[in-house]
Amino acid sequence: MSPVILIAIFIVATVIGYMLIKKVPSMLHTPLMSGMNALSGVTVLGAIAATGVAAKAGQQTLAVVLGFLAIVLASVNVVGGFGVTDRMLRMFDKKKTKGGDRSL
Repeated sequence: MSPVILIAIFIVATVIGYMLIKKVPSMLHTPLMSGMNALSGVTVLGAIAATGVAAKAGQQTLAVVLGFLAIVLASVNVVGGFGVTDRMLRMFDKKKTKGGDRSL
């Protein structure tokens, strides 16, 4: 792939990520958490693209290993961000009473 295509993929992923963040109600997620999840998603896409280009071009093994490491770390960041978001959302769930009914 040429660098122009990689830059175009990055720009499209950035715009889509921004549009998705903009539509998330602030009551559900803090803007910072949503922004970091989207940014990490863009990082995963960039790491996949860069690693694919390095592997296809027959680059050094170190480049492919570092690219794989970047994919793994960015994916862990995305999963962790969604985990934290899930915990935040559970904090706003109504507590259950002893009888199993939800309290008001």
